[in-house]
Amino acid sequence: MLVVVVAVAAVVAVTPEGQLRALGTRRAASSDDNFGPGGRTRPLPVSRRFRITFRIAKIVLAVVVIFAVAVGLLFVLTPSAGQATALAQAQAREHHIAYPGPQVPLYFAQALVATEDHRFYTDPGVDPLALARVVVSWVTRHPDQGGSTIDQQLAKNLYTGGHSGFTQDLEQLALAVKLNRAYSRPEILRMYAEIAYYGHLYYGLEAASCGYFGRPPDRLTLVQAAMLAGVVNAPTYDDPLVYPRQARTRLVHVIGRMAAVGYLTTAQETAALNAPLGLSAVRGCQ
Repeated sequence: MLVVVVAVAAVVAVTPEGQLRALGTRRAASSDDNFGPGGRTRPLPVSRRFRITFRIAKIVLAVVVIFAVAVGLLFVLTPSAGQATALAQAQAREHHIAYPGPQVPLYFAQALVATEDHRFYTDPGVDPLALARVVVSWVTRHPDQGGSTIDQQLAKNLYTGGHSGFTQDLEQLALAVKLNRAYSRPEILRMYAEIAYYGHLYYGLEAASCGYFGRPPDRLTLVQAAMLAGVVNAPTYDDPLVYPRQARTRLVHVIGRMAAVGYLTTAQETAALNAPLGLSAVRGCQ
């Protein structure tokens, strides 16, 4: 990663902010030359405006090229996507759950995609709009609040220990593209569901389904699947057994997202919001 850090440092050195500040200093030093008779400001000569525009264009191009080189290096230096299955198996063993687990039920997949990454089936593992926000937030030093794709979240949990930061985010971008190329969409969802934490010490979809509802994943109702898909975002805060009010708020959001992207009709949305959650008094599948 040393090469990537050096590349990133180079970008900092040529950011438009720093270059424009230096340019502004030079212009301030010669500002007296811009005033004509009576103190009126004279327009800059065309040739000077062209030089300024050309200089800014070069700076922007340098930033783009260096960022592209850094991303290219990340593709070379980051691990292979083929390791994902072994990493998921290792996490499953650590949490004492079976791997691979059951197939992801349709309602859970729809709820997860609608809430976490509604372009999951069409994006290349990363959301180009989200990627642009990452670049802008880094250059402007304002943290981006945009969400990551499901592939990026899987890369974060499998490869970078759940940690975030600019370098880790770049790694996750490269790994997400690799995962997208190496695995089918159902395989990505299955790995994601099996290593996710659902609160209340439940790791993996089957453990959470049996723990909260006393039934395997293929018997989950729509509202139960939506709750489990929603809880992975903040499993401690949205735990329905400990914080039922927060869990209900999150569930309403998930059901709303499913309707917004077309998975549910208005009638189905209303029925789901009025359906009982059905938490089980007995933990585990019978």
